[in-house]
Amino acid sequence: MKQKEVLLLEGLNCSHCAGKIEKEINDIEGVKATLNFVTKVLTIEYTGDNEDIIKLAEGIVQRHEPDVKVSKYRDDDFAKRKSASSFQIKGFIGPRQILFLMGAAVYVAAMVLPVSGTVEKMMFIAGYLLLGGEIIFRALTNIFRGKVFDENFLMSIATIGAIVIGEYAEGTAVMLFYQIGEFFQDIALERSRKSISELVDIRPDYANLLVNGSITRVSPDKVQIGDIIVVKPGERIPLDGTVEEGNSSLDMSSLTGESIPKAVRAGHEVYSGSVNMDGLLKIKVTKLFHESTAAKILDLVQNSSARKSPTEKFITRFAGWYTPAVVITAICIALFPPLIAVTAGKSINGASDFGSLFSDWFYRALIFLVVSCPCALVISIPLGFFGGIGLASKNGILVKGGNYLEALTSLETVVFDKTGTLTKGEFEVTSVMPADGMDKEKLLKIASAAERYSNHPIAKAIVAACPQSDEDIPVEEHREIPGFGIVARYDGQELIIGNKNLMDSEKITVNATYTAGSVVYVAIDGKFAGAIVVADTEKPDSKETIEKLRKKGIKTAMLTGDIKANADEMAGKMGIDEVYSELLPQHKVEILEKLVAVKNKKRKVAYVGDGMNDAPVLARADIGIAMGGLGTDAAIEAADIVIMNDEPGKLLTAISIAHETKKVVYQNIFIAFAVKLIVLVLGAGGMATMWEAVFADVGVALIAVINAMRLINIRRLD
Repeated sequence: MKQKEVLLLEGLNCSHCAGKIEKEINDIEGVKATLNFVTKVLTIEYTGDNEDIIKLAEGIVQRHEPDVKVSKYRDDDFAKRKSASSFQIKGFIGPRQILFLMGAAVYVAAMVLPVSGTVEKMMFIAGYLLLGGEIIFRALTNIFRGKVFDENFLMSIATIGAIVIGEYAEGTAVMLFYQIGEFFQDIALERSRKSISELVDIRPDYANLLVNGSITRVSPDKVQIGDIIVVKPGERIPLDGTVEEGNSSLDMSSLTGESIPKAVRAGHEVYSGSVNMDGLLKIKVTKLFHESTAAKILDLVQNSSARKSPTEKFITRFAGWYTPAVVITAICIALFPPLIAVTAGKSINGASDFGSLFSDWFYRALIFLVVSCPCALVISIPLGFFGGIGLASKNGILVKGGNYLEALTSLETVVFDKTGTLTKGEFEVTSVMPADGMDKEKLLKIASAAERYSNHPIAKAIVAACPQSDEDIPVEEHREIPGFGIVARYDGQELIIGNKNLMDSEKITVNATYTAGSVVYVAIDGKFAGAIVVADTEKPDSKETIEKLRKKGIKTAMLTGDIKANADEMAGKMGIDEVYSELLPQHKVEILEKLVAVKNKKRKVAYVGDGMNDAPVLARADIGIAMGGLGTDAAIEAADIVIMNDEPGKLLTAISIAHETKKVVYQNIFIAFAVKLIVLVLGAGGMATMWEAVFADVGVALIAVINAMRLINIRRLD
């Protein structure tokens, strides 16, 4: 039996350690673990009833990060967790503020006061121990646990080495500025986490349950299907449901990304996470909280890191051998040049004895060690993708993983469903063609009066086009013939309304109309009176979306179950490259597979559908994108990306976010690699000091985090 446990790792701030924790837990047989460093959430899936799995996982966490608090994750932890003060050393006895200020004060005093010799050295050592004592302790503890190559070890060796060779001031200063850099890095990271959390902070705290005329405030997960809840102006709707009573406007920007309020009244569906703006609403609950829209969005966003992008996977593997390789290189730098020089009898920078040479090259090796920490890469890349996913959520687009976001940057073909995706999925009267002697308005009124008793979508469209017809034209003897049309009487005349087959069966000659859409013919007393064309109309931004995709070099195709005439006309109107019509779901899968088979291996094929009948083809595509997925279970389950409203243009927004995210991620990779490489080369050549090394480690990590945070605040997307 498959089980799932979700844990919160409060205080986890080491991205490199997070990667090691995730890897070790995954090494346990029968266990699949995902650790989201941004949200600090550890998800463990395992088979069987082995309760020891959780204890093993907690043990692994404590071995790597003893000061991390492990607790069971609650539903409101992600949205409601407030960042604790970052200004504290993990696990240090006593407040970090006091220790840091004391160490800094002792260091400044040693630099400023007129002391020298042993007193000066003792002051520097005292300042160093106050600033870095915990780091040294952690490094030693981790060595005994078999965890050597981490930032604690690197900083300890580098700074202790500097003191050993007589660089007391510099060794202490490096630890001081390392702590300052870590402090600002933590602030930046926590702000980023908080900003991302706020983007999806849609979980309601309570529900106003109406019981026997009185209102009781309860937790949303206590409300059952069929219960009535009351939502006051300014409150967030806690559960999905149907409006029973009241009129209001809803702010759905947190769900759809649209700022325009949506008007609702009795009978309308409403979704959790929306904010009631003005009127009082009584809502009948249709879904339990864990099945509601808000819960699904929170689950999708907070677990999106489970599907890591290729770039993230590469960096995780790279960091595994990068740090050990640099440490080994540092050892070689410290030993080989002095040995080679002494053996050859040569001098370097005026020194020829091994002790002097070793001191010089050992210092260079220490710089190498400080630079080598890969935290800038390990932090900023997943943070960049998570920021992109958060920005997408802010725009009403749910992305289930960084891999899908990165895949959007490699699109070759986008395949669309027609009905409900490029079109509204609702019939409208597009043309009224009266016969000679008949007025357009009268023809529509007659047809509408006869159709008003039918529930057929075409009948509803005709009635909607002329809603007042029943007041003017009384209809009698109404009879509906399924699949054909309607026969009725009005004002003593026989009225026949329906398709060509009905007219043929009644021996009525009509002027056949060949156009996209469904043609409804009207006859009065056996004489053709005219025709009404009812069709599914395109969405306002469909054509513009297709045109912009073409400009980006992305091919388009349309798969539909509609008849060829309708499909060809719609595709021609929008400028779609390829069109396939009269398809069943299995035929759509077959055609998509052919498109996937002929594409460039490095490019992707996306399918955009309405998320209901398109589930098989959504699952088969490289990227499945559900349109209008708000509250649609099939869309959220089958698709990789869910667009929370019906606008095809959101696909362009998603592509822009993907490219912006990839740009930020690659900028971080380039900055980190470039700066580290430069300082490594300069350090090996004796042209860089510990100051540059600290910047190449903590400073670059801080720059990368700040750069990743830019994604969250982007306002305009091309």
